[in-house]
Amino acid sequence: MTGHDIDSTSTAPGAVGAPAPAAVPGQAVTPAVRRKVTLATAIGNFVEWFDSGAYAVMSATIAGLFFPQYDKTAALLATWAVFAGGFVARPIGAVFFGRYGDRIGRNRMLALSVLCMSGSTLLIGLMPSYATLGVAAPVLLFLLRAVQGFSTGGEYTGASAFIMEYAPEGRRARYASVVALTVGFAAVAGSLTGLLITWSLDEEALRGWGWRIPFLLAGPLGLIGLYLRGRIEDTPVFRAMERREAVREAPVRDAWRVCRRQVLTLFGYSITNAVGYYLMSSYLIAYMSEEIGYTKAQSMLTGCVAMLAYSAACPLMAAASDRFGRRPMLLLACGGFAVATLPAFWLIGTSLAGALLGTSVLAVLVAVIGTSNVPAMVEMFPGQLRASGSALGYTAAYVLFGGMAPFVATGLVTVLGTPLAPGFYLMALAVVSALVVLLSFRETAGLPLARTTVLEG
Repeated sequence: MTGHDIDSTSTAPGAVGAPAPAAVPGQAVTPAVRRKVTLATAIGNFVEWFDSGAYAVMSATIAGLFFPQYDKTAALLATWAVFAGGFVARPIGAVFFGRYGDRIGRNRMLALSVLCMSGSTLLIGLMPSYATLGVAAPVLLFLLRAVQGFSTGGEYTGASAFIMEYAPEGRRARYASVVALTVGFAAVAGSLTGLLITWSLDEEALRGWGWRIPFLLAGPLGLIGLYLRGRIEDTPVFRAMERREAVREAPVRDAWRVCRRQVLTLFGYSITNAVGYYLMSSYLIAYMSEEIGYTKAQSMLTGCVAMLAYSAACPLMAAASDRFGRRPMLLLACGGFAVATLPAFWLIGTSLAGALLGTSVLAVLVAVIGTSNVPAMVEMFPGQLRASGSALGYTAAYVLFGGMAPFVATGLVTVLGTPLAPGFYLMALAVVSALVVLLSFRETAGLPLARTTVLEG
């Protein structure tokens, strides 16, 4: 594997440059610093993703409050369309926050993103419904989801780069798994909150004010995340780039120009990660209650168990990634989705016990691919283009496939007339991702994160 240095040979692609040293002299990172970084990353990322869990568990209630109820299926599709609308602004957020992170710093980028997310989520909790505002209600809901999407466009990849640039060699995936793990905890917290509210309130109270509670919690949580992130120095890698004056003026443009293969490869295997995660975490709750006939409480309980299985699997799968490498684990995940998705969906329709088992199988597979996806997308880009390059490839997959997953799945069930339709969709994407990994992905574990070279061949 060779590479060319974009700092010294940017006008001569293919020239070989020496990579920057793996360690940054004079920047000792103590265990205490790493613990502080891990806590700040975890809480900030939790806040960012709690909203998706809250929206998912309240999707059926939101459908009845923000859209006219002439057709329940149409209202639910509209709800998922607004959910997907949150992804429309993700490319803009990816470009903005990616450029911001590569030019101004990872930490400042993350502080701004958590402020945008918590503010927009809080406003959703304060919004009047369709009965009060009419058509303005779904429009405002869409706009606030867009602000959330703008924020998320840089959060996941930015948090991944931030914590990995502090991580010790040989344990990067385990540190990076904090990002995936807190996504799981946020979804569990959202699901449990929704479950508690649903069990505690009657339908009138739930529709009147109970559904707002998960969204209103975003305000104080966001302030905690902002405080913690504001107390952490930027990463040793970024500070070293500033000292070397290696910060790029147009990192997004340069990332697409010189790292296009990496961006497209990341996109190609992230589509399975994106669809698998959002089917498992968001769609299945509404799917079980609307398509299969489970109660809302049973559906939410199943979602909680699935996310707990995902969270429990993340540290184990991350340790395996550090030991065996990113490529084998990505192939294992894609193969698992291709083989096990259809049986998992079949199990979901058999009984509550079958649903718990089926969703847990999907959850573990999402953990397998996610805990190798995170370190791989950070490692495959040079330091000065890392936030931009990873945001472009990863966000595009989540915009085009992840955000549309619940909408496409609901439509496929209606068109094909079988509740197994979403399983066929995920299986097909897994085959595509496996081919991308086989043909284009190069092992990244162990590559120096402070390098300035672009990987080739």
